[in-house]
Amino acid sequence: MRITPFGAAQTVTGSCHLVEHQNYRLLLDCGAYQGSDEERNEEPFGFDPRTVDAVLISHAHNDHIGRLPLLIRQGFAGRVYVTEPTRLILPVILEDALKLMQEERERLERKGREVPPLPWNESDLAELYTRLEEVAYYQTQSLGPFRYRLRDAGHLPGSAFIQLEAAGRSLIFSGDLGHRRKDVLVDPDYPAMVDLVLCEGTYGDRSHRPFAATLEEFSDILSNVLSQNGKVFIPSFALERTQEVLFYIRELEQREAIPSVPVFVDSPLACKISEIYPKVRDFFSSEVQHLYAQGLDPFRPRRLEYTHSVEESKALNLMQGPMIVIAGNGMLSGGRILHHLRHGLPDGRNAVIITGYQPRGGLGELLINQAETVRIFGETVQVRARTHTLGGFSGHAGRDELLDWLESEQRIVLVHGEAEKLQMLGQVLRERGKNAFLGEWGKAVEV
Repeated sequence: MRITPFGAAQTVTGSCHLVEHQNYRLLLDCGAYQGSDEERNEEPFGFDPRTVDAVLISHAHNDHIGRLPLLIRQGFAGRVYVTEPTRLILPVILEDALKLMQEERERLERKGREVPPLPWNESDLAELYTRLEEVAYYQTQSLGPFRYRLRDAGHLPGSAFIQLEAAGRSLIFSGDLGHRRKDVLVDPDYPAMVDLVLCEGTYGDRSHRPFAATLEEFSDILSNVLSQNGKVFIPSFALERTQEVLFYIRELEQREAIPSVPVFVDSPLACKISEIYPKVRDFFSSEVQHLYAQGLDPFRPRRLEYTHSVEESKALNLMQGPMIVIAGNGMLSGGRILHHLRHGLPDGRNAVIITGYQPRGGLGELLINQAETVRIFGETVQVRARTHTLGGFSGHAGRDELLDWLESEQRIVLVHGEAEKLQMLGQVLRERGKNAFLGEWGKAVEV
């Protein structure tokens, strides 16, 4: 058995790994590149999709599923195996991705540019939907010469890490591991001892603060800004992070730790995701399930509103605070949040709360580093609003959690992280006596 990274190799997005044994080819994830790596979506897969027998998906984030329609377009004829929440969420994510591609193409055409056809379209999506097959956690299944099992990764509803066995050898692919000690999702399961672990290292360079301290700081920021009639802008991923932020705003309101103010989720995609959540309530923590059982929505502050149209989104910039605006995208590489920041950054009463990973060189990193001006839509914008980083909200495990998760493992290939962060994690693992090294694009590793 051997595994070859064809994505997320010393970068954070584009998860895609090919496992081969006895002429059977199994793909683990088939994700899109995002942020500064987005142009890599135009590159070939590195393998012939027609030769892939099946795909196992760890979870429904676009950087783990976003090239599935292209795989179909280029001749993949097999099945795609997913958990129930992933099956429900996947169409929402991919249809939104297609919509964004279509809008960008139309924008370039209006400028008179010659634009190539889209890499995939609605027919590829429709075909993909016929190939999806649900798999439950903890049940051992067979695919060709492989036996596999999905276990809870604690990153999203239905997120999984994947254990594979063949010919007496064993492999675990971590997918994305969730951040422990939060209230919305269950903690990730621990892995069995295997011959090789392909492990993410998004936060391989640092650990998160205790979540109780993160929540206290979140409460303090909201109280201070809202008491000054300011606006709080929270760039957020539509899937998981938005709902988690809403969960804690609701909880803080209930405890009267913050005032009840208008909370706007400026993301049609987040609205669709939130509509799915009650259907997959069994995949959440016992606390969330208890709230649902009482007839309460765990993700609904008192004055929550979802905006759908562009006109509704623009109207938020004309409104006076106090208010909270949660908008995509989480990496600040596009989306409605940029319009809100263009209007809101010059006002010193306002604040920006960064709740997740920001790519190097991006707008988020500039704000975190207290830049005095930034460029948004070609305009120079004065930055008087304060930016706060709350890494404890991250959906990814911090370094201490990764080390704990890998405690019993001896041979580890690190992927899904910037190279220097993976190197730092690898160094600590080697100091602990483990054989840890970085995955390389197209370079096979024997299991």
